[in-house]
Amino acid sequence: MIQKTAFEETKAKTKPLTGADLLLQALERENVECIFGYPGGAVLPIYDKIYDSKIFHVLPRHEQGGIHAAEGYARISGKPGVVIATSGPGATNIVTGLADAMMDSLPLVVFTGQVATGVIGTDAFQEADILGITTPITKYNCQIRNLEDIPRIVKEAFYIATSGRPGPVLIDVPKDIAATVTKEPRDQEVDLPGYQPTTKPNYLQIRKLTEAVSSAKKPVILAGAGVIFSKASQELKSYAEQQQIPVVHTLLGLGGLPEDNPLFVGMGGMHGCYAANMALYECDLLINVGARFDDRLTGNLQHFAPNAIKAHIDIDPAEIGKIIPTKIPIVADAKEALTELISQNGKQSEHNEWLEKIENWKKDYPYYYENSDKLKPQQVLELLHEKTNGEAIVTTDVGQHQMWAAQYYRFKNPNKWVTSGGLGTMGFGLPSSIGAQIADKDATVLSISGDGGFQMCSQELALIRELNLPIKIIIFNNQALGMVRQWQEFFYESRFSHSKESVQPSFVKLAEAYGIKGYQIANVEDAEKVLDEVLHTREPVVLDFRIDPNENVYPMIAPGKGLHEMVGMKP
Repeated sequence: MIQKTAFEETKAKTKPLTGADLLLQALERENVECIFGYPGGAVLPIYDKIYDSKIFHVLPRHEQGGIHAAEGYARISGKPGVVIATSGPGATNIVTGLADAMMDSLPLVVFTGQVATGVIGTDAFQEADILGITTPITKYNCQIRNLEDIPRIVKEAFYIATSGRPGPVLIDVPKDIAATVTKEPRDQEVDLPGYQPTTKPNYLQIRKLTEAVSSAKKPVILAGAGVIFSKASQELKSYAEQQQIPVVHTLLGLGGLPEDNPLFVGMGGMHGCYAANMALYECDLLINVGARFDDRLTGNLQHFAPNAIKAHIDIDPAEIGKIIPTKIPIVADAKEALTELISQNGKQSEHNEWLEKIENWKKDYPYYYENSDKLKPQQVLELLHEKTNGEAIVTTDVGQHQMWAAQYYRFKNPNKWVTSGGLGTMGFGLPSSIGAQIADKDATVLSISGDGGFQMCSQELALIRELNLPIKIIIFNNQALGMVRQWQEFFYESRFSHSKESVQPSFVKLAEAYGIKGYQIANVEDAEKVLDEVLHTREPVVLDFRIDPNENVYPMIAPGKGLHEMVGMKP
């Protein structure tokens, strides 16, 4: 049970309070810094109270942009992103963001307006059954039916969104509930006996893992986003160094261990590096910390760590054994589990030969591309890493550019990498950079997109200009839906069905239309010159990099193949 919080200050008020008053007061008690919201008829009572609120309100130009911005904010700040959308189309416009946050375990608290209680179920104007629509893609959702319950429901929403495995919570607010007056709001006590996340690891399971490590010859740690969410990067580093265990990262786990650490192997999976995938394939002990064995990571399950004992540390018990049979299951917060493993200080096994083998893989088969007279995206990313010292916040859309960024922008710190992993949402990159910049006002933020994904939410340039956010918007322009084109080349006999763009806008002129400076760049010399000019300014800028349209992402593991069956390595 959560400790009851004093509520006398609300009860002592003599002025009658509306549901909207109670909602805003509840958000202030949760120390909400900003709201990403778009007004509409069903939420006008709430917006009337926002007019006088001290909470910073961010107005996106589309609800999808708003919820992706909230995701970026949550990823960087570690705090829940708060979203408001109106009923009907406003609510349905945030569905993609909810699914994205659910897949990637991002804490959101979302409020949707709803038609008045008296007409719910009658197909009233701008009515949609948002609870039915979002039940599979939220951690919890509910509709407020009693005005006095608002303080408790909001308190529960923030607790559920941020505890255990983080995720999105949706609260549907009928318009009449928001406008109705009460003098007696109920206390904000939270009592959820059916929801008690396990955070402390089972001691016996920790001992089993410690013993397995002491006898392993080829151990590997697989570090996922759970390491980032639990703020366990230092514990990961300490444990890996104590036991001298190499660390492979998932896409969303990048930054958990600095890439310059000798035990960092690389990203595993479909477009991961050779050393990481071979380490996963050949290991005899696999310790998964906060990852969910996504299919893009594992490849063909028959060939995934086939000779390894599998240990899985995860705060969500539903993930353990869901995909990969697990011999040592540990349901716990990653930080708590790693702390306990460090305290065990188990006997270090002898595996210098294993570490040397991985190091040779890293040297012999690094990420690789061929130089030509055309601008390569890998060159741009190497320049970006060099000129920001690997310390920028990087947000991406989804596609080839996303994989190149994961491969070539070498992350030194956690909470610097914002990308859509599980759902793979095009349109995510630009708005998520807005939330990331709001969360860390002094950071250098690089928003990297392809020309296709950028156009899905390009209207958010207006918000970037309005708030004067110094985001550096980088477009890898190959005049195609690059990853679709690559798959059609590989698996559909180069039948490029609707993957190449015959018409696209001038991104420089589009930027200028929003009052943002834009550049078009076609060679590496100009790329270096322009980056030197703009990277350290406190103004937004759009950079249209005209990259080689035929460049593919390598290495690659074809669908149905194992991690050891990569193509496209360095000759």
